[in-house]
Amino acid sequence: MAIVSEFKAFIAKGNVLDLAVGVIIGAAFGKIVSSLTDDVIMPVVGLGLGKVDFSKIVLGPMKVGLFLNATINFVIIAFIVFLIVKGANSIKKAPVAVVVEPGPTKDQVLLAEIRDALRAGGRI
Repeated sequence: MAIVSEFKAFIAKGNVLDLAVGVIIGAAFGKIVSSLTDDVIMPVVGLGLGKVDFSKIVLGPMKVGLFLNATINFVIIAFIVFLIVKGANSIKKAPVAVVVEPGPTKDQVLLAEIRDALRAGGRI
């Protein structure tokens, strides 16, 4: 029974739960990005290059076109992830702390008044 309680303690740790959430969100996000590259960006790239379908490029037994597709998809996905991380980092920037110089205390104000009165030659 000790192993079961240790397993429960391990699963209940925040890091494991955070990792599980990250993996699930990452898988869902991966589908979105794959759809974006396959269904939106790659057709535009194909049109821009004269309707070239990279997946059909073959050099002997090697399917070079599939490698080109995978490489272009990787570059596009890496760029999209870069933009997302850059945007998230700009949102998360720590607020700049404004340092406000504290004003003089009551004692300091009173002493300044006394000093000014003495300089002016007046009576206190």
